[in-house]
Amino acid sequence: MQKKLTITLDQEVYFGLHKVIGPRKISKFVEDLVRPHVIKDELESAYKDMAKDKVREREALEWSEATLGDIAHEKR
Repeated sequence: MQKKLTITLDQEVYFGLHKVIGPRKISKFVEDLVRPHVIKDELESAYKDMAKDKVREREALEWSEATLGDIAHEKR
């Protein structure tokens, strides 16, 4: 279900949106920008899906373990 929202923008921003994004595409553009900041379930779900990928997780662990060795040789 969609809901209508009225927002106020600076005139320069408004005209820029129309010029760059297009007048019939602004709602989708704004929603795509805002969604990751307000819908956290999608991000959490994506992380859970990534964790299920055992090959990816093994490679990530190997990479992170390998970088720990680099720290021991750094000057303090």
